[in-house]
Amino acid sequence: MTDNARAALLMTLGMASFACEDALLKFLSQSIPTGELLLVLGFAGMILFGAWVARSSEGLRLRDLLHRGVMLRNFCEAVCSVSFVTALAIGDLSTASAILQALPLLMTLGAALFLGEPVGWRRWLSIMLGFAGVLMIVRPGTDAFQPGSILALIAVLALAVRDLVTRRLPASIGSGTLTASAFGAIGIAGLVLLILDAQRLVAPRPVEGVMMAASLCFGLAGYITMVIATRIGEIGAIAPFRYSRLVFAIILGVVIFAERPDLWTLAGAGLIASAGGYAMWREARLRRRRKSDPAGSLIRPG
Repeated sequence: MTDNARAALLMTLGMASFACEDALLKFLSQSIPTGELLLVLGFAGMILFGAWVARSSEGLRLRDLLHRGVMLRNFCEAVCSVSFVTALAIGDLSTASAILQALPLLMTLGAALFLGEPVGWRRWLSIMLGFAGVLMIVRPGTDAFQPGSILALIAVLALAVRDLVTRRLPASIGSGTLTASAFGAIGIAGLVLLILDAQRLVAPRPVEGVMMAASLCFGLAGYITMVIATRIGEIGAIAPFRYSRLVFAIILGVVIFAERPDLWTLAGAGLIASAGGYAMWREARLRRRRKSDPAGSLIRPG
């Protein structure tokens, strides 16, 4: 297999892992408070991932956590986690997952508006088409509208801000430290949610404990495989496979939760995936051109 083929396979496995994690969280949220789920999974992930980073060549550098950008990133991570898990709890898995796929489009928009990156008419068109797909799914003011859709939108906005902030962080701050601290922020968010909503802790049954452990394993596996895929494959080649998460989420939603996405939702999800995939492919193509033409004489915004 070529590097791109291996990367595509790993990316697909990673997206399947994330979809399984989402399905488990939705199932668990029916009997366990959202705050408790975030508290347990966040701090467990922080301990496990932090221990792995501490033993790696990168090592944990706790002083980096005091950087303003890191603190803002962790705040966005906390907002995203609370919003998305709540959206899963009160809405459809397929709907929340479809809205989440608008992240690459929001990233392109944010990079153009706040980071001054050039964006040509092709990617502007893909952004507009992607947002049209979001409206097709959300459909505010109609009987098909789900309150969970607003929470999913808040989650994807928080993710976009998180990733834009990450681009501005110094290269000296390791990705392992960022990830471990993000898990910690999720745990703190769960604790705050428990206090604010006066939620009582529930003792998980043995099967629920196993499902919580499985959810954490799926999340960690998805993150690790995604990172490896990004490192060994070309972004343009593996970008479309990021949207396999949506396919897995729809299948799990139909099989496990008896969801029945209507034609508007499926069409909107397809439009978001197509527009986002094109935007990521176009950005990767322009990045390769910049490397081959450092002077930029042959490059136009895409």
